[in-house]
Amino acid sequence: MDSWIWAVSLTVLTIAVHAASVTFMVVVLHSIRVWLEPQSCSLPSLFAIIIGTIITMGLLLVALHVMEAAFWAAAYLRLGALASWEAAMLYSIDSMTTRGASGLVLQPRWRLMGALESVNGVMLFGISTAFVVTVMQFYYQHLVLHMTSDDHASDH
Repeated sequence: MDSWIWAVSLTVLTIAVHAASVTFMVVVLHSIRVWLEPQSCSLPSLFAIIIGTIITMGLLLVALHVMEAAFWAAAYLRLGALASWEAAMLYSIDSMTTRGASGLVLQPRWRLMGALESVNGVMLFGISTAFVVTVMQFYYQHLVLHMTSDDHASDH
């Protein structure tokens, strides 16, 4: 029962942190969009802005996933499921990504918790993937509109 309680608690925590962080990124990305709308950027400048924004968003998402894995690792360490911070972090990232190749094994009492971390990881990566796709679609539309308006401007 302890595995379930810890796993559900950590799942709620990480999904809440993830949702809040992605929401914050949406606000920032919206601000960038509002700033870009009246700008008459050249196509190379627009490319640079879009690429820089997507790289930054990707790095923030990586940092977010590592932080969330660290929550699980801290729990494994506190519970005595693993012996060191390095092992707990490796196990957690391995579980969260569903890679499963670290060779580390939790104490028998906590193995269900490890499996449930994988479920949590799939959910978190799903949220991140949906967010990245949405952002890419937005910037694609912005780029197409920019290119279309440039074509119309050159016709006149």
